[in-house]
Amino acid sequence: MRVSSDAEMSGKKTIAVILFDDFELLDVFGPVELLQFVSRYHLEFYAPTPGKVRSSQGIEVIAPHSLADLEGADLLLVPGGKGTRALVNDQEFIKRLTLLGHASSTVASVCTGAALLARAGLLSGHKATTNKRDYHWVTSFGPDVLWQSSARWVQDRTRWTSSGISAGIDMTAALIGHFEGQEVLQEILNRAELTVATDPSHDPFAITPQR
Repeated sequence: MRVSSDAEMSGKKTIAVILFDDFELLDVFGPVELLQFVSRYHLEFYAPTPGKVRSSQGIEVIAPHSLADLEGADLLLVPGGKGTRALVNDQEFIKRLTLLGHASSTVASVCTGAALLARAGLLSGHKATTNKRDYHWVTSFGPDVLWQSSARWVQDRTRWTSSGISAGIDMTAALIGHFEGQEVLQEILNRAELTVATDPSHDPFAITPQR
């Protein structure tokens, strides 16, 4: 697996966050706020075209790196948002995401980012969840995915997926606890003055999908 030279030089774990036009702001910066507390993590932002990327809220974020420059990461994070509607049909993006997903140690999505992972074949044979309001749309891209209609987040081997928007924060807390231990996680939560859901199966926003 190839990661950035900065991370290699520092010996840190690379967290690669994918940005695209009309991404959901909290999908990205909720998880990033927690991940940046882990000193051995090196966070980087990537986009199909580097430069300014506009969130669905109209806020512009700079992505310094192109997806073409990334060959893999310790954690690949894919947010959701309105922009996923176009990206699921972008063959070049999906092809690149497929390669990156297979080259990364852990792959995670927030909200409708699961549609991109499913389209890229990265959730095949895995349990996964997504935003309940877009559940029927997202699940149409993964007939071979074991979709969970009631879950705050789901971990299945190296794949982590979460429900809508704020659920990405709960998933990220669980991910940090999984890899760094509960003591590190609790210290981070204390610093952030944050209480998170700890039971991934408790989903007050769950639906009974109609097919």
